[in-house]
Amino acid sequence: MKLLLTAATEGEIGPFLGHLQQNATVAGPGRFTLGQNDLQVCISGVGMLATAYNLAKLLQANSFDFAIQAGVGGSYDPGITLGDTLFVSSDQYGDLGAQDHYNYLDIFELGLLEEDGVPFTSGKLVPPPHPLHNKIKLSKATALTVNTVAGADFMVKARRQKFNCQLESMEGAAFHYVCLQENIPFAQVRAISNYVEPRDKSKWKMKEAINNLNNWLIDFLEQL
Repeated sequence: MKLLLTAATEGEIGPFLGHLQQNATVAGPGRFTLGQNDLQVCISGVGMLATAYNLAKLLQANSFDFAIQAGVGGSYDPGITLGDTLFVSSDQYGDLGAQDHYNYLDIFELGLLEEDGVPFTSGKLVPPPHPLHNKIKLSKATALTVNTVAGADFMVKARRQKFNCQLESMEGAAFHYVCLQENIPFAQVRAISNYVEPRDKSKWKMKEAINNLNNWLIDFLEQL
C-alpha cells in the first residue's frame, strides 16, 4: 500500500520519524518501506496556504492509496482531556468570510461558495468512509481550521457559538480539501495540546500530546 503521512512541522511527528529511521528501510527523500507498505512523509509547513501548495505539488507526481495528516491542536470541548488523540470526522473554514459590524458571515453566507458544492457537504469537508478508518480506533471529533488561533475570550465565544466545533487547527481543512478534490482516501488525526481559551502556554500539554500522537502513529502503521 502506498501511504502519505503529512504534518505541518517535523516536531509534531519527530518520535515517529525516529522510529522509521530504526525500523524501516529508507527508499528516498522522505520515503520509507515498512513491511508491505511504502510511506511518503511530507512536512507541509504551517497554515492552509503552505499545506495546500505542498500537498498539491507532491500529488502532481505521485499517487497514494491513503493519506494521513497528523498534528496537534486545541480543543473547544472541556470534555476532551489534554493529550487525547482524536480522529477528525469533519473540518471547515473558521475565518474565511467577512465581518459585518458585530456579525461574522462565512464564505457560504456571503454567497461565494455553495454549501453542497464539491467538495463540501453542508459547508463541511468530510472524509468519505474507507476500510482503514475502522483501524484508527479513536474517538471522533469535529474541527475548525483558522489562520489565527483563538486566544482571547471574545474570539473563543464567537467561534464556539458560530461553529459549535470541538477542535481547532491551522491546516486541517486544507488537507481535507486537497484529498477530496484529488479523490484520495484520508484521515486527519489530532492530539490535543491545549484548550481553546485565553492564551496561557503554562497550561499546555504539548509533550504529552506529541507522545500520544506518535505512539498512535506507530501502532497504526504496524497493523497495516
